[in-house]
Amino acid sequence: MSFSCAVITVSDTCYNKTAIDKSGPALLEAIKENFPGARSMYALVPDSYDEIINLLKTYCEQNINLILTTGGTGLSKRDVTPEATKSIIEKEIPGITQTMLLKSLEITDMAMLSRAVAGSKNNSLIINLPGSKKGALECFGFIKSIIPHAIDLILDRKENIKDTHSQISKHNQENKDLKPNTTSKVKILPSALRNRTSQYEMISFDKAFNIVKDFSKNFHDIEEIPIEKSLDRVLACNIITNTPFPPFRASIKDGYAVIAADGAGERVVKTGFAAGDDTSGLFVNLGETVRVNTGGCVPEGADAVVQVEDTSLIEADEQGNEIKIMINKAPICNQDIRSIGSDISKSTILFREGETISSAHIGIFATLGHLKIKVYRRARVGLLSTGNEICSIKTENLKPGHIRDSNKLTLLNLLKTFGYTANDLGIIKDDPDLLKQALQDAFTHHDVIITTGGVSMGEYDLIKEILKVDFDATILFGRVNMKPGKPTTFATCQFNGSTKLIFALPGNPVSGTVTCRLFVIPSLRTYECSRNDTYHLFKARVNVQITGDDRWDFRRVKISELAATNPVKIATEVGNQISSRLNSCVGAQGLLIVPARFNTTNLPFFLDAIMLYR
Repeated sequence: MSFSCAVITVSDTCYNKTAIDKSGPALLEAIKENFPGARSMYALVPDSYDEIINLLKTYCEQNINLILTTGGTGLSKRDVTPEATKSIIEKEIPGITQTMLLKSLEITDMAMLSRAVAGSKNNSLIINLPGSKKGALECFGFIKSIIPHAIDLILDRKENIKDTHSQISKHNQENKDLKPNTTSKVKILPSALRNRTSQYEMISFDKAFNIVKDFSKNFHDIEEIPIEKSLDRVLACNIITNTPFPPFRASIKDGYAVIAADGAGERVVKTGFAAGDDTSGLFVNLGETVRVNTGGCVPEGADAVVQVEDTSLIEADEQGNEIKIMINKAPICNQDIRSIGSDISKSTILFREGETISSAHIGIFATLGHLKIKVYRRARVGLLSTGNEICSIKTENLKPGHIRDSNKLTLLNLLKTFGYTANDLGIIKDDPDLLKQALQDAFTHHDVIITTGGVSMGEYDLIKEILKVDFDATILFGRVNMKPGKPTTFATCQFNGSTKLIFALPGNPVSGTVTCRLFVIPSLRTYECSRNDTYHLFKARVNVQITGDDRWDFRRVKISELAATNPVKIATEVGNQISSRLNSCVGAQGLLIVPARFNTTNLPFFLDAIMLYR
């Protein structure tokens, strides 16, 4: 659908340039993605009642079809966006704001403090969104499906309205026995009726790892992004140079452009040029020289540059300008000159598809004028905590039996150390209906969903069953022969025509950290076609006795070197390895891989290890 749209960011700090507006540009990208035919514009205003009203009126007079504001909906004295909006709209549309509120409350209780307003004036639909990037995008996602129909209604596009009603009627008729609801088919059984043995085969770690890698290979979506945002992303095409660099003969030194055949001796200083000056039309003859700066263009006729240090002054005018200089050391042809294309020649493959972009890559993109780069799209990741005992980290007075959600921030920041971001999807109680709704919402906006908790053998461990029964998911594995992390689950499902990857990680903090490092991060690397080996194995020397478990054991260890002259890696355990002791990850740099039933009395010995963090 084609329509005009304006995004208005309301913020004193962004307007005064003491903060960077993230919400407005993010909304513009979301509009572009969801409504490719929309014609969008952007404005930034302070938290001023009069300025907000004036801009809204201007856009309404220009018949802008959709006006989205972000910011100014809170409770501070300067938050006046809703009041300004109410003062000009002709018809309020409470259903839009009620939908945003209800869906936002499923994510955070803080949503009840939002005061958004939606309504119409003339031919414009005006909707207030929260000021945070996350909140603005979430609320836009909740209501985007009705925007085209709302615009049709406001503009009285009878044919479009008729078509929409016809489609809805047809859809309802076809799905009259499939009324959408969030009631889960899974029921919590009395503890006496629960399974006492797992229905899932215990598979080896290697097999589980390969399953994850194989199912993460099938995503090759490409997007074009500004080079400023391309660090650590993976190139989706070869970069071929269109022009040579440098595009002219450039001086390597501050000095004098000369003819090498003149040798040493006096030179008449013809003129001087700084880097960036136009030297076209200038020619250096025998016995002449031209001053040049580092990076500057070497004029025609000259075939060498003599650095300042190899010259001396003979004559200058009253203003201090050089008239004659002495070349003290005879130059050679092409001395201190970068020839055309000496750094980058034309029509060559500079970088290849699959390379990970570094700061140096970005510098060369800028040099060549490549302002946007095609990269493989990263997975949109959502992180959901589950458990009746879990509460917000901001909870001051814990109830008996409750704990703060340490897993959430631990995993969000572990992902961040590898360059990935994830959306916080909140905390959900062990209730089938609530879990189904949370997963349904997560699948709507994300490609990869990580859950913590709810995968063991308790009567309230419901994740696997809800995935199978309510979403027809395929559980690719539900138990792994490893420690910590035995109940780690990996599943896939189809949702709205897209494949979703689900990592259901154990609730113990160390188990979540270790399994995220071993399964999730390699999956995200594979998803974006990265060739970086995030699972790089190295041999670590162990100087103490270790006895293996029945499972592969991933022990948290410090990694040090034997000596400056002998870079052998030494692994030293960081104390108690129990899976609830998150402190064992604080002092650790690596994971020592102890095979099942490993036992040796020979000291020292060597085992495989990987780095825990990047």
